[in-house]
Amino acid sequence: MTTFINLPVSDIERSRRFFTALGFGFEDMFCTDTSLGMKLGDGVMVMMLSTERFSDFIPGRAIADTAKVLEVLTAIECESREAVDALMEKALAAGAEVFRAPEEHGFMYGRSFTDPDGHVWEPFWFDASSVPETSQ
Repeated sequence: MTTFINLPVSDIERSRRFFTALGFGFEDMFCTDTSLGMKLGDGVMVMMLSTERFSDFIPGRAIADTAKVLEVLTAIECESREAVDALMEKALAAGAEVFRAPEEHGFMYGRSFTDPDGHVWEPFWFDASSVPETSQ
């Protein structure tokens, strides 16, 4: 089973350049002049659709203005703290903006940025073996 996350973007080619700079690849069969299919991981695709094309899927609804509201935070698990920082640095170099301060919890570390369309991406590292036990 594959999960497809669909996001509206204002400029398909700008999105391709941005996410290519972060090291992500694309599935050609999902790439057109109005769509960009990015492989996020095993079984996960991000479909970036031009705002016009995205509107076709949401009849009667408006596209969220990401400068004012957010509907989703896309978290990306990385293999290490260093990988989190490396992805964040690539994003900033490609034009991303910091969304909020880094979060350090010992067993989990994360950062966050906004892409050129204001969507929030959160690279994080998680050590399941170090999660503190909670009482129920």
